[in-house]
Amino acid sequence: MSDIKSSPSASIEADPSLIAKVVLMPGDPLRAKKVAETYLENPVCFNTVRNMLGYTGLYKGKKVSVMGSGMGVPSACLYIHELFHFFGVEAVIRIGSAGGIGEDCKVRDLVIAMTASTNSDYDRQYQFPGKLSPQADYGLLQRAVAAAAAKNVPVKVGSVFTSDQFYNANARANEQYREMGILAVEMETAGIYWEAMASHKKALSLLTISDHIFTGEALSAEERQNSFTDMMEVALETALEIA
Repeated sequence: MSDIKSSPSASIEADPSLIAKVVLMPGDPLRAKKVAETYLENPVCFNTVRNMLGYTGLYKGKKVSVMGSGMGVPSACLYIHELFHFFGVEAVIRIGSAGGIGEDCKVRDLVIAMTASTNSDYDRQYQFPGKLSPQADYGLLQRAVAAAAAKNVPVKVGSVFTSDQFYNANARANEQYREMGILAVEMETAGIYWEAMASHKKALSLLTISDHIFTGEALSAEERQNSFTDMMEVALETALEIA
């Protein structure tokens, strides 16, 4: 079922009361639908604009939303900015996949991004007099680490790289990231953290390592689904801090 109406947002048409204080955000809107139908009780669709599906339901009696973000910093931050400023959302938790870079970062591992290096210029709009380091909310990070430990989910906490390119013409880029201790490469985290910092809100990025750039190891479809299940359970337990 759905309950959709006009709003001040350019991209989300929803009654603000339908959206929870915490929103889980995969890139793929169809994954948002899958998450809602699998983990939430009585999910209600609150957005279908541009097919960027959003749902709200209950998890352990608490109201939680899940919505797609699209790919890349501009897409993710468009939705997150509007959620923060127009719909009263207090926290966003990214739930996505990433390519492993670090030597001790294995497929199936859950990476919790403490910070994100990036080649994105999204932060230039803030005119910060220096280099603004994008970082996670510590309270959410701490809860996620504890939730992963309680479920015996392998986890790595550290820096990731948010790239504006899926196909990078710099053949040495991944080696250079690795030399600086980067755990994984993805496309949204730095922007999400900047947006949360500028909006005085909270954000965290949880990433499942689905393949490793140097070893060539990759999860099968079934293995990927099982690993994403681990990530989702950690994300939902973390969301309870805000819900």
